[in-house]
Amino acid sequence: MGEPGWRGAAVATWLDRSGVRVDLGLAGRVGLVTGGSRGIGRAIALRLAAEGAAVGICGRSTETLERTLRELRSHDVPAHAVVADVTCPGEVERFVDESAAALGGLDLLIANVGGSAGQELMASTAEDWLRTFDLNLFHAVRAIRAAVPYMQRRGGGSVVSIASISGWKPGPKAQYGAAKAGEIFMAGALAWELAPLRIRVNTVSPGSIMFPGGSWERFRAGQAERFAEFERREFPWGRLGTPEEVADVVAFLLSERAAWINGANIPVDGAQGRPGAF
Repeated sequence: MGEPGWRGAAVATWLDRSGVRVDLGLAGRVGLVTGGSRGIGRAIALRLAAEGAAVGICGRSTETLERTLRELRSHDVPAHAVVADVTCPGEVERFVDESAAALGGLDLLIANVGGSAGQELMASTAEDWLRTFDLNLFHAVRAIRAAVPYMQRRGGGSVVSIASISGWKPGPKAQYGAAKAGEIFMAGALAWELAPLRIRVNTVSPGSIMFPGGSWERFRAGQAERFAEFERREFPWGRLGTPEEVADVVAFLLSERAAWINGANIPVDGAQGRPGAF
């Protein structure tokens, strides 16, 4: 296959503190982001596009997917979107296969979908726990398994699973923290298993992140005093994080600038204390 013309396009670069431009070398790569149409996933997808990578995203809402797809293409890179529920059998594999076919391969994977079902222990069910593990750990496993053959054909790749500080800072709900701890362990184990294939696997663990339509925005709107106390008590800098702050770390970790980082878990939490407003 010939080299697409977009591979040579000008890309966005970062400025370090000395004013030197930092090119992450992601131009011409192909990256897929599960849950890439909103929140952290959207910010990661847009960061990759700004760096010159082709991007595939999936999500359950056609409207948000189409909106994000337009934003991605505004960076003059190929982009592809698939409506998919990654907890349904075969859906995450379909997303990977269709996107790799549409974009000409696969180099980078971000397993971003997450969430929690049910309440605290005695008010939750076995099905709540299974759904929570499916949303977080199991979807990541399926996505990585589907992506590996494509990365092999390119001579290697890089995977980032979006976990959470809840994976080691306990708080309600237990099923969510347990699933995120599983993601962190999985990355360390797969880093060893996939190293012979030149595939790196890491996790990024955000703290509480504020974005439009997200759970923390809804919490702030519904319980302003409790939210203000949480923000004051748990955040040394007096604020929650942003999706873009997470996306910057993910982009670096995916790049060859982070070639010797493998099996790591990188917190992006502003030194947050406990992960929940309890």
